Amino acid sequence: MKKLLLLITHGMMLVLGFGLGIYALPIMTQPDKPSMTEIGQVATSALFTGQFERDLEGSDALHYGSGTLYINANKIAFDGQISPGPDYKLYLSPVFVENKTDFLANKDKMLNIGDVRTFNGFMLDIPEGINPADYQAVVIWCESFNLFITAAKYH
Repeated sequence: MKKLLLLITHGMMLVLGFGLGIYALPIMTQPDKPSMTEIGQVATSALFTGQFERDLEGSDALHYGSGTLYINANKIAFDGQISPGPDYKLYLSPVFVENKTDFLANKDKMLNIGDVRTFNGFMLDIPEGINPADYQAVVIWCESFNLFITAAKYH
């Protein structure tokens, strides 16, 4: 009985440690976030702005975003916070989605802009030839776990 109890408790600790590692590794390995000057430069030339909000239908206590998004002709900048996690991708979307089901139903119409590797502000280049006016929302999606993180409609 003692061996079974030890096996169960050690197994639970292994699972807990693995989960904490998945959560902590992206935080420990994230590059420096863009400076407020860099974000400010995109903000002053922004063609569009939007807001990530914590209370979207598909967000939860571990998967969320809050803050302001700025989009100019060449860059997407974000000043705020998103929950940390692995393998986040930022998509431009022709429709606003706020949950996993809607994301998956529209993913083939979306454009993957790049990886989000910082969680308290980020900046990504918009690929040449892409016009952000052809889209109306930004979505952050976790590819590894097929999880909706957050989205913002921009105007």
